[in-house]
Amino acid sequence: MKRSLVASMLLMLFAVHSAFAAHPLVTDDAGTVGTGKVQIEITGEFGFDRKSVPAEFGSTGEKTRSGQAAVTTTVGLRSNIDLVLGAPYQWYSVCQDGERIGRADGLSDISLDLKWRVFEQDGWSFALKPGITLPTGDDDRGLGSGRATYRMYLVGTREVAPWAFHANLGYVRNENPFGDRKDLWHASAAAELEVIKNLKAVANVGIERNPDPSSNTNPAFALAGLIWQINDTFSVDGGVKFGLNRPETDTTYLFGVTMKF
Repeated sequence: MKRSLVASMLLMLFAVHSAFAAHPLVTDDAGTVGTGKVQIEITGEFGFDRKSVPAEFGSTGEKTRSGQAAVTTTVGLRSNIDLVLGAPYQWYSVCQDGERIGRADGLSDISLDLKWRVFEQDGWSFALKPGITLPTGDDDRGLGSGRATYRMYLVGTREVAPWAFHANLGYVRNENPFGDRKDLWHASAAAELEVIKNLKAVANVGIERNPDPSSNTNPAFALAGLIWQINDTFSVDGGVKFGLNRPETDTTYLFGVTMKF
């Protein structure tokens, strides 16, 4: 498999998570952890995708299995400013008609983000979130972009107990040596509902520009999950993300734990 195809595939699978939302949500919230506080998220996901791809004679079936394990550390620099570091480990396997044509695993590109909450009043809050992704992954094996990428997100939150609503608009400068689109955008919205004390049901929808220049269909998803706040310092979560069109991964299962200090 050509490395450019693999890189494009993994970008679509995982790039939306660079906002480092409250797992399992993709859409981030405008909240910060607080001065001197530390939050550590350990997350995992498994994706399954089937597609029919053009072949020399007609088409052939392609099956992709992919996954990611990540550690995201958030440090509160000030009451309204967080520094966020994400280190993902990724793997994938691609088969066509039962024959494996691509497989790799390893450390992917490390991300560094700064979240600055610029406004908070009467249940409304807004934040700016610039970030950079460093090319630490092996791009020859499809585990990285090969170059540093940059992004800027606008994050909005509205809280009306027991509900909370979030929206993200983002721009990503996708520098890469593979011929993928360099100017990408992201738009998503999420809702949280505290169904009982310490248990939230969450839902999420989103769309982003396809990095593949040969396609004008932009990957779109829907997600549903739960977050259980066991105590003030520890929570667990899980969710399922569904692809709403062909470029998006068919089904992805997500789970994670969050610790606050």
